[in-house]
Amino acid sequence: SQLPSPWYNESVIGQFVKGRVYVFVDAANILYSQQTLRWRVDYEKLKKYFESECDLRAIYFYTGRVGENHKQNSFIQKLEEIGYIVKAKEVKRIKVSKNAYEWKGNLDVELTIDVLGNINNFDTLILMSGDSDFAPLLDAVKAQHKRVLVMSTKGHVAKELLDRAKYINLKKLKDKISYYK
Repeated sequence: SQLPSPWYNESVIGQFVKGRVYVFVDAANILYSQQTLRWRVDYEKLKKYFESECDLRAIYFYTGRVGENHKQNSFIQKLEEIGYIVKAKEVKRIKVSKNAYEWKGNLDVELTIDVLGNINNFDTLILMSGDSDFAPLLDAVKAQHKRVLVMSTKGHVAKELLDRAKYINLKKLKDKISYYK
């Protein structure tokens, strides 16, 4: 259904959601988006934005964790205090060649399990990721007659997701969700 153009506003997601909304944030993917955007997401503002736009029932945040990193642990604690459900796991150091290592802290499976485990608790899924690995998940959610939105940035969102969901460009939300020091 085409909305009348004067009412169409990319920064207002309320027009695209229906019913109860669950948000799932793939932190690693959003981190890459922030590097491109050159501004940081203020996660408290982000949650308030969702609350003002829709019937937000839950907001999940998936992140890798590096040991007893005080700064990271206090960030996770703050997220939990403002109402995020945080899922974190230790990142692994994987040897990719003789002298090179890669850090890996992927929580795609955990995110997928949580989405499917909550399928009866939401009417709209908002996925904050651009990872093509989530395409089959979006198919499964849509097969249950749920609405799906993907939030990411240009250059960080896979065509497979764009083909399956309403896309919201984070760049257009800067004035509502960016962090100012």
